[in-house]
Amino acid sequence: MREIIFDTETTGLDNRADRVIEIGGIELFNHFPTGKTIHLYINPGDRKVHPDALAVHGITDEFLKDKPPFADVVEEILMFFGEAKWIAHNATFDMGFVNAEFARLGRPPILPDTVIDTLAMARRKHPMGPNSLDALCRRYGIDNSHRTKHGALLDSELLAEVYIEMIGGRQTALGLGSINGSSARSRQADDAGEIVADILVRPKPLAGRLSQTELEDHAALIAKLGEKGIWSKYRALN
Repeated sequence: MREIIFDTETTGLDNRADRVIEIGGIELFNHFPTGKTIHLYINPGDRKVHPDALAVHGITDEFLKDKPPFADVVEEILMFFGEAKWIAHNATFDMGFVNAEFARLGRPPILPDTVIDTLAMARRKHPMGPNSLDALCRRYGIDNSHRTKHGALLDSELLAEVYIEMIGGRQTALGLGSINGSSARSRQADDAGEIVADILVRPKPLAGRLSQTELEDHAALIAKLGEKGIWSKYRALN
């Protein structure tokens, strides 16, 4: 399963007038980073960076002067994302801007069923919050001390770590390799019942490591404990 964790920076907050000026993305395959990334700065034309936005990401009009317009990088973006899921924190914001850029070029929008919003996931998983990216990094013990300004690629890297933790952490991929050429899948749901992971599981359990003598000694011990012993209750349940 291929997913792209991405983020954008913009000239302001109004996607009808403001423009995307940076996009960064991290490729995941079966919930693990592959090392493939996309990172582009984009010239917004005659739209200037709003001072409030500048304070957040630090990208100046001067810096963007020699960068390509969105029309020149749209094919690169679409090729990188391909058929993957688009995953962003507060995806409504990012997709609003991305789809506005596509609309200006007469391109079809990215449909909602191909988008995952990690902010919505975090609010279901941690309803008491806070659920900003920085707060989630603190919750999951992810080092974000180098994040002094927002940046699309850096934020994507941090969000990739957060996303993996939210869907179950690194253990979601423990069974990714096939065993003897065969494998089975286990679907993992969050508290709201939404499927958040589709992982491979071992097709048959590993052989026991206890010797026959050890098993007989254990059975004899359980017999001595009598029917009220906790092991007898456990054995009855299984």
